[in-house]
Amino acid sequence: MLTKVYGSAVFGVEATTITVEVNADKGIGYHLVGLPDKAISESSYRITAALKNVGYKMPGKKLILNLSPADLRKEGSAYDLPLALGILNASGQITTDLFKDYIIMGELSLDGQLQPIRGALPIAIKAREEGYKGFILPKQNAREAAIVDNLNVYGVDNILEVIEFFNGEKELEPTVVDTRDEFFQALEHPEFDFADVKGQESIKRCMEIAAAGGHNIILIGPPGAGKTMLAKRLPSILPPMTLHEALETTKIHSVAGRTQEKAGLIAQRPFRSPHHTISDVALVGGGAYPQPGEISLSHNGVLFLDELPEFKRTVLEVMRQPLEDREVTISRAKFTVTYPSSFMLVASMNPSPGGYFNDPNAPVQSSPAEMQRYLSKISGPLLDRIDIHIEVTPVPFEKLTEERLAERSTVIRKRVTAARDLQTARFKESEKTHYNAQMTVKDIRKHCVLDAASKEMLKNAMERLNLSARAYDRILKVARTIADLDAVETINGTHIAEAIQYRSLDRDGWLG
Repeated sequence: MLTKVYGSAVFGVEATTITVEVNADKGIGYHLVGLPDKAISESSYRITAALKNVGYKMPGKKLILNLSPADLRKEGSAYDLPLALGILNASGQITTDLFKDYIIMGELSLDGQLQPIRGALPIAIKAREEGYKGFILPKQNAREAAIVDNLNVYGVDNILEVIEFFNGEKELEPTVVDTRDEFFQALEHPEFDFADVKGQESIKRCMEIAAAGGHNIILIGPPGAGKTMLAKRLPSILPPMTLHEALETTKIHSVAGRTQEKAGLIAQRPFRSPHHTISDVALVGGGAYPQPGEISLSHNGVLFLDELPEFKRTVLEVMRQPLEDREVTISRAKFTVTYPSSFMLVASMNPSPGGYFNDPNAPVQSSPAEMQRYLSKISGPLLDRIDIHIEVTPVPFEKLTEERLAERSTVIRKRVTAARDLQTARFKESEKTHYNAQMTVKDIRKHCVLDAASKEMLKNAMERLNLSARAYDRILKVARTIADLDAVETINGTHIAEAIQYRSLDRDGWLG
């Protein structure tokens, strides 16, 4: 007897429906085809034990199981449940014609319990697109999949519940999630707040500008100056995510298996902070079966690289293309996947190998040669892709002991959001440009027009600091954002002067 059950495979951040075909015939054997990986090939052992422990059995027949389309590589243990149900139906232990209405996925434990899967959200989206009535999956993934409307999502704990459902012996309750309610509640409770930061007003101003225009920023300062503390609070002043951005972000985390059982929708902008020993593949994504890396997990949020010169140069160089294109493409012999990676890069570094630059009381002094060697770990092209370079100095004791609370993140975020609204209106006709940091050369020429005095000021700065053409564009982008925060359309000399100040690493003094 031939039975068809429907599952799904995830490639990149998109799902493809997989037909699990099971044919039971005379003889003995278990033959699994359709390009399964090792985890799927081992499914027979898990299925045999699980069925026995819930009162069913593996039939003594010749079983041929095919995962169609057979030319797509399948991976993971999430096919255990559809394979087991197909075996039961093909061998006559259950009888149903309802499989055609459901996508079914889940890993089996030996006692029949279901373990969580990856990619539940993109699978649910695909199931709705193709008109399936429901999606049956482990309970741990139910809230995540239930974000998708117009699709019944059934979270189950044990294969026995699924068998009884298809036998008509039990009703399953669909999981219901109020997506919009969860989304708006999560926006009101940032984990970190700028109100906790004493002093550092000029640095907060830089962070506000970076958030308003989506600019990449690097913080340069000695140990203990507060670089990490400031970076962690940047997501709290970024504009609230739209529902579309939240779904897009949740989809990536779902594919990577990073969503939490009770979380459902990711409504707060992600903040990722990988260690400096990270590999190229872990940062940009990849592997034999490609998975999203840190730059994709920080999509629509912040990627924080602490102690930037300590990262391997090859790791930093692979970020150059994603920083420009805001997506990363991973190619393998038989397929290519693309992951979105539109993130704000926030980096920090000590000003010298010892951590204290131009400080007469520093415990460690660095020679000019050591300084040059230290800074050369970061390539010029990568620095050119960072719009704002700012020095962070230690906070004086008087500021640390102040009782007065600093400005709250919610107040700063209102100004940032107002500036972003101006940019949204400005670029409403563009498909790829949404805020100032994404402006192309054509956009810059159109929206960053300077008067004669501003042009002369910028010309002198370019010549004195020996800035590249890309740095010139970065200055104009930052000046445009400063003007937006002031709610003015014309960029003036004040905006240009402030933007030029935020190119610290272009100054000769940093090279000793």
